Amino acid sequence: MFPVNETGAPPPTDVEHSVTDGKWAIPEETPVAIVYNRRNYAVMLATPQDITDFAVGFSLTEKIVDSVDEIKALDINWSDRGADLRLKIEDARLKRLDVRQRRRTLPGNVGCGLCGLENADELFDPLPRVTAEKISLKHEAVAAAFASLGDHQPINNRTRTVHAAAWANLYGDIQLAREDVGRHNALDKLLGAMALAGADMKGGFVVLSSRCSYELVQKSAALGVTALATISAPTDFALRKAAEANMALYARGPDGVVDITG
Repeated sequence: MFPVNETGAPPPTDVEHSVTDGKWAIPEETPVAIVYNRRNYAVMLATPQDITDFAVGFSLTEKIVDSVDEIKALDINWSDRGADLRLKIEDARLKRLDVRQRRRTLPGNVGCGLCGLENADELFDPLPRVTAEKISLKHEAVAAAFASLGDHQPINNRTRTVHAAAWANLYGDIQLAREDVGRHNALDKLLGAMALAGADMKGGFVVLSSRCSYELVQKSAALGVTALATISAPTDFALRKAAEANMALYARGPDGVVDITG
């Protein structure tokens, strides 16, 4: 594990506001600047929690680095304007950083997983195959993970606004979960936490409280996730890219779990 130096204090994840019928906890949305080797890369909007996990997951799913070992240090500086994440990475990755930085030229909001791409051709870059033979999950396991996801969403239980990304074993037992107002950020946080723990990406599946978009397939494929279960169905483009990666997709249908890629 690389050294992490954190200064300042993050804001609360949510703030209580007066509404017509009483009080409502409203989630925070904080600017997070991501800097590699003193070079500005992106500014995202995120829930101010599990920021180390986010820094790692974002770095991996953006393909800035290939492994946690290539991150040498992380400085987190909180202020009233948000957070600065300053990562030191292997010098060998600077050329790749240059290429990625030219492609990503815009800030990203919470719903943006592809902000700043130079052209649409990049959407059609082939995804890596995550497994030689596509896995098949028991529908009971996926249903169990869907049913228990709310138990792992403390922020959303207060706000009714925040997404979750969770890791479930092959029996549907949720082992780890992360929350964020943006579904892409929640997934980055989860994948970052798993990478830091050295988790086996073949021993379970990712569960998401959202629809399945291409970006979520791309991020999952980058770390070798073999199956993705989302509350809502995928887009057709996400389905095509999942087939390209040999990734299994599941969704919650009106009559139970549906194997979309079956």
